Amino acid sequence: MKSFQVADFNAPLKEVDAPTPQPTGTQVLIKVKAAGVCHSDLHIWEGGYDLGHGRKPLSLKDRGVSLPRTMGHETVGEIVAFGPDVTAADKGDLKVGDIALVYPWLGCGKCPTCVGGDENMCAVKPNSLGVYCDGGYADHMTVPNPKYLINLKGLDPVTAAPYACSGVTTYSALKKVDLGAPIVVFGAGGLGLMLLSLLKAMGGKGAIVVDIDARKREAAEAAGALATVDGKAPDALEQLQKKAGGPIRAVIDLVGSAQTTQLGFDCLAKGGKLVIVGLFGGGATFPLPLIPIKAVTIQGSYVGNLRETQELLDLVRSKKIPPIPVTKLPLAKANDALLDLQKGKLVGRAVLTP
Repeated sequence: MKSFQVADFNAPLKEVDAPTPQPTGTQVLIKVKAAGVCHSDLHIWEGGYDLGHGRKPLSLKDRGVSLPRTMGHETVGEIVAFGPDVTAADKGDLKVGDIALVYPWLGCGKCPTCVGGDENMCAVKPNSLGVYCDGGYADHMTVPNPKYLINLKGLDPVTAAPYACSGVTTYSALKKVDLGAPIVVFGAGGLGLMLLSLLKAMGGKGAIVVDIDARKREAAEAAGALATVDGKAPDALEQLQKKAGGPIRAVIDLVGSAQTTQLGFDCLAKGGKLVIVGLFGGGATFPLPLIPIKAVTIQGSYVGNLRETQELLDLVRSKKIPPIPVTKLPLAKANDALLDLQKGKLVGRAVLTP
């Protein structure tokens, strides 16, 4: 089995050849067909998050991320074999040869949060694939249980892979706001373009997209944005208020920087909601008294649960949602994909194809 691993933070990925694992217990072995390269992978590769205000960076090592680690949490694969403890009931509609999306946001599986279906929110022992456990930057991968595999039923593996993160992340964020009026969205990368495609399918009134990259604003307009705004423009706030044509009740920040959260907070009308998804980093800058004065809600949104991922794929099929732009790269180009993402060169999503 060939994989590309983070051996040291901020160092080039290491190419590793090892025996292909055989599934034990309830595991499932898959042959990887596609693995998306996500901004979260950059944070894992770099080793942490900037907390702003002079604070010590949030170290992933301190959070239990050990090295070496094979990244990749947006994975689609062909089922090769089931472990000896997998029953017919466990398999459901899955069989050897099926192509399935891997749900990666696993927890301990035993705490009340996990049992309640929100493994992505587990605080006992997170086990996310590609983060705490090895993921899809490889030609094979083991999945702990068949319940984390969702049959694609004909969807294209390459364009479907991002649904495991950018798809369910934006779907879950959209469910947290009122879609009955235009919303403001910060970021027109893979997440932003995914959000625009889902917003229409969910019956939303549309979005005004903010991005500092002209190419990405063009991509957002092509994907159906009502309007776009350059976040660096001196009059960005005035542009947003004018283009919204009314009070702005909801902002989804897919970037998560001090600058985007401040502008997002400033543009909200009284009683509005700011949902922060992005992990760019930094510290909040908005004045605390204005939170109660404006009666705004500030909410974080972290990926999504297994149920939401299943809902998402059903929505994609029923509404025939067009995929976001993807750049296919061979697995051996994993380092190049990370560097291009880091430099902001990618429009849409890079997907590795072993």
